[in-house]
Amino acid sequence: MSSIADITLKSHLQGLSAPKTASVPNMSDKFAEALKGSIAEVNQAQVAADHAAQQIAAGETKDLHGAMIKLEEADISLRLMVQVRNKAVEAYQEIMRMQV
Repeated sequence: MSSIADITLKSHLQGLSAPKTASVPNMSDKFAEALKGSIAEVNQAQVAADHAAQQIAAGETKDLHGAMIKLEEADISLRLMVQVRNKAVEAYQEIMRMQV
């Protein structure tokens, strides 16, 4: 009986191998790039909204509807980015509170 248990244990242990860490830097690089890209998009929306508001204030354009759409898009994207940041900070704090 001990020989069957040894064979079963060996077969289970053979399936376990060291975790592959080669993909971890790749995943963190992808996450960093995605984060940088979304921050750049939010910044671009803010710049476009500021430009549209300046054009309305200076009387260079009469497209108030388009300017308001740009302002709202910038506002919504900024609020979303702040909420994502808040969730990331909460997750980090939760991980730091974990006891090992």
